[in-house]
Amino acid sequence: MKFNNIKIVAIALLVSFSAYNCSNDDDNGPTGPTGPNFTGTFAQQDQMARPAINTVFVEMVDKNTFNTTLPSNQGAAFQSKFETKLLSLNPGYTTNALGFDAATFTGALATDVLTVSLTGTTTFFDGTNVLTGRTLADDVISTELLLIFGGPTGADNPGLTDDNVDANDKPFLSSFPYLASPW
Repeated sequence: MKFNNIKIVAIALLVSFSAYNCSNDDDNGPTGPTGPNFTGTFAQQDQMARPAINTVFVEMVDKNTFNTTLPSNQGAAFQSKFETKLLSLNPGYTTNALGFDAATFTGALATDVLTVSLTGTTTFFDGTNVLTGRTLADDVISTELLLIFGGPTGADNPGLTDDNVDANDKPFLSSFPYLASPW
């Protein structure tokens, strides 16, 4: 149930950002006749390129620091904490379906960016391609559970490797904005 709620929140945020960034005013540039307004003070408040990683691996005391740390600095700052958390969640962890040991895997997780392949398959994980982007239909939470609990073949801890939510509750659209229509 908890992972289903995370998916709902992630989709709601994506819809919110999409709706906020869409405008029917194409005549005056992106934000008006003079272009974008960058005056004022802006601060990054949250960082969640890979769903559930921030939620699961970042301790509450570190949330603000993680969310405002540049991705290029996150690995050095958080990898060891992520490894400790991984090994507390799965004390039997050796390697995962990617062949990553705990240090390698948590090093990849601690740098919270969503990589995108511009020339190949776009997927979060399809058994061959890994973190080459993601489509709306990618089962990101089940993939993350598989990589944390599934062991080298993905078959360890079968009760923990799938959130059992196999599809969106409504079909995604084949054209922009691609998100499923609201209920």
